[in-house]
Amino acid sequence: MESLWRAMTGQDPDPSDYQGIEFWANPERVGWLTKQGDYIKTWRRRWFVLKQGKMFWFKDSHDVTRESTPRGVISVGTCLTVKGAEDVLNKPCAFELSTGDYTMYFIADSEKEKEEWINSIGRSIVQHSLSVTESEVVDYDHRR
Repeated sequence: MESLWRAMTGQDPDPSDYQGIEFWANPERVGWLTKQGDYIKTWRRRWFVLKQGKMFWFKDSHDVTRESTPRGVISVGTCLTVKGAEDVLNKPCAFELSTGDYTMYFIADSEKEKEEWINSIGRSIVQHSLSVTESEVVDYDHRR
């Protein structure tokens, strides 16, 4: 929850929020999204990288190297929902990512990209959810 709180409040991410994740190599999804700031409700275009249950953002796509420091990190495993938010924001291609306590809003460049981000983030939430433990996962293919 700590990294999402920092993301929501605009604080720089703590290196422990992304330690050991090579966000610069083989990400699950990358692309431009417009993100709403938390305190100052301005919209800023940022380069996002989704990898290993974390969503990183950078000022520019050229900023993503081994030496980079993300401008923000969201641990999607702490999130409960990702869904369209056109009706909330009254903007096309909008979606939201929510923990129940906090909600972040994004705008994709197209409806297709919005759906792809929602699907990718949704898969990541399921894979990295804090509520799912190894003992709760049932392998139906190998069960007798």
